[in-house]
Amino acid sequence: MNTSSTTAPSSGGIFSILRRAEAWLDDRGRFAWIAAMVLGFIFIWPVGLAFLAYMIWSKRMFSRSSCAERRARHFERHAHHWGGHHSAMRPSGNAAFDAYKTDMLRRLEDEQTAFESFLQRLREAKDKSEFDSFMEDRARAASAPAAPTEVARPGEY
Repeated sequence: MNTSSTTAPSSGGIFSILRRAEAWLDDRGRFAWIAAMVLGFIFIWPVGLAFLAYMIWSKRMFSRSSCAERRARHFERHAHHWGGHHSAMRPSGNAAFDAYKTDMLRRLEDEQTAFESFLQRLREAKDKSEFDSFMEDRARAASAPAAPTEVARPGEY
């Protein structure tokens, strides 16, 4: 007679649960960590103290991670659910849409290249005008006659 259960707990145990909870809180940001800490202090103060100690130890309390960084970490963690990193380049099966998408991506890349070259020319023009202005000021200062120094008469200072 087989008495083993078909719904065995995961092999990770408590550490697996803690890792998932940590990832869940990380996805929601610093305020989720602070809310969990406050709730821990309200209901069971040692749990709140443990949250505070962990937040300080792992530098979550003082980190400046942006929302974009959290989204990137979330995407990396769950990319296998969404079909990988290059799902935008996969054909959809609709030939008309795929042609439109390819054309639109090509035009966007062309516009991006044109805009980046425009910005580069703009920076170069600004640098050139600042340099020309500096050289004119320098030449003007060099060609201007030195201001005559007044000679003090005897007895005056």
